[in-house]
Amino acid sequence: MILDGIDVSKMKNKDLSKLRRDKIGFIFQDYNLLDNMNLMNNIALPLALGKKRSKEREDKVIEIAKKFGLSNHLDKYPYQLSGGQKQRCAVARSLITNPSVIFADEPTGALDSRSAYELLDSLDRVNKENNATIIMITHDPITASYPNEVYMLNEGNIKCKLNKGESRK
Repeated sequence: MILDGIDVSKMKNKDLSKLRRDKIGFIFQDYNLLDNMNLMNNIALPLALGKKRSKEREDKVIEIAKKFGLSNHLDKYPYQLSGGQKQRCAVARSLITNPSVIFADEPTGALDSRSAYELLDSLDRVNKENNATIIMITHDPITASYPNEVYMLNEGNIKCKLNKGESRK
């Protein structure tokens, strides 16, 4: 497999770990936020693991928090937030390193329809502005109407491929 021109099958474990941290974002259905850390630190975690300076981490978190409507919540802990706010935090954390690929496991599964639409619009924007590939697993037909390409699987096999074209219908 090639990612950003690099054959990942030939990489050493240390280099694979760095690649996962810097080039791949993960959005989990159940958020995977750390309850003992406020939103600022939850979002900044990939940057801290990458040994980025404190000021650089803070600046990047403030910038991405604005994009996701989280600016007023950075000092709060996950248990103080709604499901939509938690998911937006998880998305912000997954995007903080500007990854090339984002894996999203049922990212709208625990969200109300308004929060789901906002999240999908954000992912669409990231795809277009950052040229990021988003690989999303979903059972929801409305969520599946957002990507440019949709692959339907059955028992692990591709059964159908759809191209969106100009319309989500």
